[in-house]
Amino acid sequence: MNTAVTAELLTVPEVMARLKVGRSKVYDLIRSRRLVSIKIDGARRIPDVAVRDFVLGQIEAAA
Repeated sequence: MNTAVTAELLTVPEVMARLKVGRSKVYDLIRSRRLVSIKIDGARRIPDVAVRDFVLGQIEAAA
């Protein structure tokens, strides 16, 4: 089964807490397509695997 389909969907405040960043930074990451998100009836949701992929990408870039 596709991982994205089985992923937990996080709210923006949950992503803020996981990444330890502010609301505007999360939306900036979404806007710049560095963090994948979807909209469900106007509510922005971010798959937990997207957060993990973003962090791993940042780690690889820093290495």
